[in-house]
Amino acid sequence: MQLNSESHKRIWLIGGTGESAKLAKALLSVQLPLLISVTTENARSLYPISPLLQVWVGRFNLSQINQFLAEQNIIAVLDASHPYAAEISQNAIAACSQKNIPYLRFERPRCGLGGRGAEGQRGKLIYLDSFERLVTGEYLVGERVLFTVGYKVLPLFRDWHERSTLFARVLPATTSIAAALTAGFTQDKLFAMRPPIPLNLERELWRHWQISMVVTKASGTPGGEDIKRQLAAELGVSLVIIEPPIITYPQVTSDLGEAIAFCQQHTGKLA
Repeated sequence: MQLNSESHKRIWLIGGTGESAKLAKALLSVQLPLLISVTTENARSLYPISPLLQVWVGRFNLSQINQFLAEQNIIAVLDASHPYAAEISQNAIAACSQKNIPYLRFERPRCGLGGRGAEGQRGKLIYLDSFERLVTGEYLVGERVLFTVGYKVLPLFRDWHERSTLFARVLPATTSIAAALTAGFTQDKLFAMRPPIPLNLERELWRHWQISMVVTKASGTPGGEDIKRQLAAELGVSLVIIEPPIITYPQVTSDLGEAIAFCQQHTGKLA
């Protein structure tokens, strides 16, 4: 999407998540001008139509972010990207530091008592700090494993089809399904649906496939982590939780009011 480089100064909301949609509505309600970036055309539908809001679709490297900040007259950055989208956050932080532009990370609240570290286990909850640790360990041996982690990491588990029975739930998109098939997941071991997944449907899927282990990300309630925890305890299923990358953010909040105040402060529209 080509944007007007002569546009008024505005906030860059790094979006694509449910949190970013809530933030956008809240910021528009106090008449703040926004430029929202997402990585797919489908994500446009998350946001309302408003003359104060423009949506940019695409991906950035660091040099592109520097150019983007200047051309689009960005005066502050509110980062509500996915917790595992480390590259965009790290590049945005670096660019904002170079240009002295205020940056605030909006974090979704964590679900339960996560265990940051190389490895932690509480009953049937297993915390790991990376997918690589899961691939190289023995956690999956002989298990009927359901992956609910997106399609990008599925190729890491291609060799595990010989030692385990693997299933995957992916988005109902051609790219996601094709990637899963290429990674060795057959059609009868794939389920395509866009979250949120209702608890009853999640339960029936696990039962139908006789799942003994589920691999998920530490995605909080918006990512359905609470439902997976509940069902894992109910059905006696092991739940492997992959924690997000560690990023040192200049400022972080999980409070909507603080995020609005940050944006108002830097647009000169204090409540």
